[in-house]
Amino acid sequence: MNPKSLIGTMSSAASQFIKFVNASPSPFHAVAESKKLLLEQGFVELKERDSWANKIQRNGKYFFTRNQSALIAFVVGGKYAPGNGFSILGAHTDSPCLKLKPKSKKESVGYLQVGVQTYGGGLWNTWFDRDLSIAGRVLVHTQEDKWEHQLVKIDEPILRIPTLAIHLDRGIDEGFKFNKEVQLTPILASASKALNGEKKDDSAVHHPVLLQRIAKELNIQADQIGDFEICLYDTVPATIGGIEQEYIFSARLDNLMMSFCSIKALTNSLREPTSVANDPNIRLVALFDNEEVGSNTAHGADSNLLTVVLKRIADVDIVGLSAPVSKTAFEESLLKSLLVSADMAHAVHPNYAEKHESNHRPQMNQGVGVKINANQRYATTAVTTLIIRELAKKRNTPIQEFVVRNDSPCGSTIGPMLSAKLGLRTVDIGNPQLSMHSIRETCGVHDVQYAIDLFESFFEDFPSLDARITVD
Repeated sequence: MNPKSLIGTMSSAASQFIKFVNASPSPFHAVAESKKLLLEQGFVELKERDSWANKIQRNGKYFFTRNQSALIAFVVGGKYAPGNGFSILGAHTDSPCLKLKPKSKKESVGYLQVGVQTYGGGLWNTWFDRDLSIAGRVLVHTQEDKWEHQLVKIDEPILRIPTLAIHLDRGIDEGFKFNKEVQLTPILASASKALNGEKKDDSAVHHPVLLQRIAKELNIQADQIGDFEICLYDTVPATIGGIEQEYIFSARLDNLMMSFCSIKALTNSLREPTSVANDPNIRLVALFDNEEVGSNTAHGADSNLLTVVLKRIADVDIVGLSAPVSKTAFEESLLKSLLVSADMAHAVHPNYAEKHESNHRPQMNQGVGVKINANQRYATTAVTTLIIRELAKKRNTPIQEFVVRNDSPCGSTIGPMLSAKLGLRTVDIGNPQLSMHSIRETCGVHDVQYAIDLFESFFEDFPSLDARITVD
């Protein structure tokens, strides 16, 4: 591919990601957008509560959701047999954000305000003076006396968390400190304007004007709203920036970029029919919720979600296969599988270069970072690093390595918990970015395509590469 074509491909991938992230201000939206990408490629939706007997077949493409905020998609190789391995990509759909409290109605000195909870470890100072709105899941009571899950996304700014003027706090430029319960409370409206002469309802748990706005967006009545899970988001859309158009400025890069790249790689890997027809493995993408708060939920990576789906697939009677399924097919498959835990990584910061170990300073636009930690905060091993390096060579895709300084704390991912839970070989990787957990983050345009290429190679080439590795 000539350089101009390569740049065009990279820009296209970045543009597709920007469309995805702008449409995904909540985990529920991210799953809905992922479903669209899968359905466009002919994937069949399964229900976890149903039997899968006589539904799974070789070369088949399937997905299901749990809680509408986690998603599993998989493709059955044409040469798959029970006991064969899984090629697994794992990522997560959630990002640090502010969420509405169950009783969000607040009022202070003539302002209507909205009570919020902090979700995850956000850089909350970056949420001040931003054009904020709301998005999430609403449970709607229908005329058929049913409760339906509906998505809401209000596109215009309706909330703001104002900072205090420097004239009233002369020391603020020496350190911006605030109380997260008191001062991280958004303004919704002036009380006099919102009430408009109406009598105040002291029994309401949310401001009626807020419920009415949600109802208007969904084209329902406010009394049809049963409950909701709503997060705040920055209405300024993601964009490509930098004087050379080499950066992506966006919210929720951690971890919607890896979620998007995983789904795109899975669908892209189907373009050559013989690739799937000759695959002995099952290609699988797992997008979990709640990674930012520890994953210990029914739809997080520390749940039974991945265990259940791998076991169900390993134990199910594949359509057209007459051989009986071994009683240990599931256990056999785990030893032939690999989990790529994909979560964004820390690029070296030009103003804080000393925060990185001198020999491990990942750069944006120079490839996916392999994350390694001697204390097993990441699950990468020498064997799994070797596999990623060899896969990267097949697509001429650059990779980098990241190790945290010994005098610095280290974050973690879904990799170690899933590796321990299932006994899976695992490698932790991610695209380098700046300002992780800020309301506005930065990453490289080229790294979107680099990640997709590496993940495609994983799906297509891992089984043949693994056959050449003799380390158990």
